[in-house]
Amino acid sequence: MKIFITGIGTEIGKTVCSAILVQHFKADYWKPVQSGDLHNTDSNKIKNWTDSPFCHPETYRLQLAASPHQSAREENVHIKLDDFRLPDTENILIVEGAGGLMVPLSDNRFMIDLVETLNLPAALVIRNYLGCINHSLLSIMALQQRNILLEYLILNGEFPEDTERVICSFIEKDTKIIRIPEIGQPDRQTITTAAKALTITNL
Repeated sequence: MKIFITGIGTEIGKTVCSAILVQHFKADYWKPVQSGDLHNTDSNKIKNWTDSPFCHPETYRLQLAASPHQSAREENVHIKLDDFRLPDTENILIVEGAGGLMVPLSDNRFMIDLVETLNLPAALVIRNYLGCINHSLLSIMALQQRNILLEYLILNGEFPEDTERVICSFIEKDTKIIRIPEIGQPDRQTITTAAKALTITNL
């Protein structure tokens, strides 16, 4: 199994959710683009929080903590989809994107183009906030328009019943649902505990 972890926005817990899935499945991890925080990358967090067999090196490591297309331009780098190659592994692979589906890699290529190029099913991370229904449904629609399989809907944290019902009514019946508990301070213990308690359900 190879899966691309994306989200409905930035700072909604993709890396925490990725860590839990890495720990649960004993999977490898790959972050294709790291934009900023090179002193403490998402790959470093996965290594610190999990027993991951391997974190594969990023294709692009950019200094500026900004959208990848802006960070790349600061360094006179042009991100090209042809540069990305799925890591060669026989293990389960968790691939984590940067931000949401329409985060630009260049002026005319976006994160969703990378998902499509890698030909991977998606896992969409959702967190509850005012506007999350709109962002969730738009993200689901974008995946549907590209014929990208939404393998998992990941509900990160607590959700009002009305919010969860509307979002879940918009996904296909084959999409599986993962509920992640609220994790205030991620570390190896909290990630391991959440991974052991992880359940995957259908509608």
